[in-house]
Amino acid sequence: MAQSMSFFFLIALLAFAPICFSFKSNNGGYLYPQYYYKSCPKAQEIVKSVVAKVVAKEARMAASLLRLHFHDCFVKGCDASLLLDSSRGIITEKRSNPNRNSARGFEVIDEIKSALEKECPQTVSCADILALAARDSTVLAGGPNWEVPLGRRDSRGASLSGSNNDIPAPNNTFNTILTKFKRQGLDLVDLVALSGSHTIGNSRCTSFRQRLYNQSGNSKPDSTLDQSYAAQLRNRCPKSGGDQNLFFLDFVSPTKFDNSYFKNLLASKGLLNSDQVLTTKSQASLALVKQYAENNALFFDHFAKSMVKMGNISPLTGSRGEIRKTCRKINSS
Repeated sequence: MAQSMSFFFLIALLAFAPICFSFKSNNGGYLYPQYYYKSCPKAQEIVKSVVAKVVAKEARMAASLLRLHFHDCFVKGCDASLLLDSSRGIITEKRSNPNRNSARGFEVIDEIKSALEKECPQTVSCADILALAARDSTVLAGGPNWEVPLGRRDSRGASLSGSNNDIPAPNNTFNTILTKFKRQGLDLVDLVALSGSHTIGNSRCTSFRQRLYNQSGNSKPDSTLDQSYAAQLRNRCPKSGGDQNLFFLDFVSPTKFDNSYFKNLLASKGLLNSDQVLTTKSQASLALVKQYAENNALFFDHFAKSMVKMGNISPLTGSRGEIRKTCRKINSS
C-alpha cells in the first residue's frame, strides 16, 4: 500500500511539474524555453507587451519583425548579427541587397532591449529577442503559437557578404532557394512552410518588376503569373520608377496570418517569383502547397516546427559570443 501511494504521488508530481524541453542546435549547443525563468522571469512578458503595442499601432510591423529573425538566422546563424551598425571592424548587414531600404523594426528591438536592460541588465540576448518577437508577431497576426527555445548569445561581428549571398532572393530559381535552405540544415517542408510567412507583409515594386515586363530577358511578362492580376500590379509598378511602392504579399488577407497565401499560389497569384516557383518548378513543393491550402491547421503545425528548427541554426551558446548591452553595437572591451 505504501509503495502504491508513493507511486501515485510520484505520478502526481510529474503531472504538475514544468516540462523542460531542450533543443540541440546544429552546432551542438542546447537551447530551452525555460532559459530565463530564474535570471529574468519577466523577459517573455516584456517582449510580448512591446510587440503588442507596436503591432496595434502598425499591423505591418508584425511581418517586419518576423522577417528580421529570418534574415538574421540565414547569415552566420541566429546571433543578432543583423542588428549591428557599422563601426570599427564591422560593416553592417543592413547595407546588403536583401536588407537595404526594406529591413525595418530595429527601433522596436531597441525598445525591447532597453526595457529588458532595466529589468535584468545584460541577461537577455538580442538574438533571443529576435526569436521571441518573431513568435509574438505571428501570434498577434492570428498565426500559431510555439515555445521558443532560448539561450542564444550575440555575435561580435557581421557578414555583409553572407547577407548578400545566403538569404534567398525574390528572383532566385527554385533550385537556388532550396540549396540556400539546405545549407542551413532546412529541407523542402521547411522551405514551403516558412514561405507561408508571406501571408502577411508587403514587398516593393523593385522586387517583382521583372515578372511584369521582362521575366526571361525577352521583354515579356511571366507566363506563370495570372494576367489580370499582373495588369493590376502594373498600375502601380511601372517599367521604371516607383521602386519603393509597396504591395501586399497576400492581397486576400494581408494582415492576417492564414493559409490564403497558398490559395493565391494555386490561382497563379503569388507576388514574388520565389513564391510562385513553389507551384511551377517542383511537384513535391506543389503537393505541400495544395496540402496547406486545404488544411490551415497542418500549415500552422509545420510552420511552428520549422520556426523552431530555423531558430536553432548555429546559435552561439555557453561562453561563445556575448550579451550585448545595446543591440546595435558590441560591448566595449
